[in-house]
Amino acid sequence: MLSIVHVLSSYGVGGQERVALDLAIGQRARGHAVAVISLAPPPDGAMADEFHEHGIAVDRVVKHGGFDPTLVPRLARALRGHHADVVHTHNPLPLIYGAPAARLVGAASIHTKHGMNPGSRAHRLLRRGAAWLTHAFVAVSDTTEQQARAQHDAPASRIHTIANGIRLDRYHPDVAARAATRTELGLGTAWVIGTVGRLDGAKNQAMLVRAIAPRLSANLRLVIVGDGPTRAQVEAEIAKLPHPQWVTLTGRRMDVPRIMPAFDVFVLSSKTEGLPLVVPEAMAVGLPIVATSVGGLPSVVDEGVTGLLVPVEQAAMAAALGKLADDPDLARAMGKRAREVALGRYSSERMVDAYLALYAKARG
Repeated sequence: MLSIVHVLSSYGVGGQERVALDLAIGQRARGHAVAVISLAPPPDGAMADEFHEHGIAVDRVVKHGGFDPTLVPRLARALRGHHADVVHTHNPLPLIYGAPAARLVGAASIHTKHGMNPGSRAHRLLRRGAAWLTHAFVAVSDTTEQQARAQHDAPASRIHTIANGIRLDRYHPDVAARAATRTELGLGTAWVIGTVGRLDGAKNQAMLVRAIAPRLSANLRLVIVGDGPTRAQVEAEIAKLPHPQWVTLTGRRMDVPRIMPAFDVFVLSSKTEGLPLVVPEAMAVGLPIVATSVGGLPSVVDEGVTGLLVPVEQAAMAAALGKLADDPDLARAMGKRAREVALGRYSSERMVDAYLALYAKARG
């Protein structure tokens, strides 16, 4: 049995946190002791409750402002308290402090890169230095691996790719959830375009609102699930619409598996991505995908089979969404195939197996 500690920037709701949660659940189910540490001050985000509900030990070692030289020894002390055999960091900040702390306590250091993470030159140098202390540096998609190699994020021999997985039991077509959510959100029998994600510049939801604006009506609705720093900008775009009531902005929701079946197509308008879990989750629900062709998305969406890929352009996004709205039979066929692909490619069991094998190799 291993003692595995995942280190996160915070317990906020995001892709890296969900990957860590699914990994932790799978690892605990295999008999390992699993804990998670956040570097953010209280109050904890909503994900802390989810970790706790699944029996994952929840801890916090707060990073102070700016570069914090005290964080490495404080984090090492916490890792000793958890008797860590493996320290698994997620994204840049935990890497910078977690990799040296792992080495201090004699644990294997594994890092997962979830996106491009450009950052300042000084920040990149800190990350590269910390990456030399890892035993393995994991990218979540082939594209993310290529970025890691191009940016010299880590020694080339330590870079691996493990695609994100999802708990497929949570995401599936659900007639009852579809009806209940449509009633709750007042969607009626409309054809619904839906998206889920943090509201920020990279996710680009404001462009999505502009792209679909000419098609919105009582029969074609847009639902945006999420919250974040660009919420005011997205709300401003909605307010400009002649009929803003045809867009529903739900804010953050923790019941996404219940909401997704209410959609007829899932859309992602991002400017940059790694391998976002939300896309295979939507595929598992049986939704066709319209997504920008960035990051790892071309490796997830089979163009013309499970969805449509477009450049980060308003007109192209509008055309793709219009194509599926005008041909519901095509949309349903893509959604059916998307579910089949999700079940075959994106099991969290496969992801857990791959990471445990990597842990064993690092410890060996």
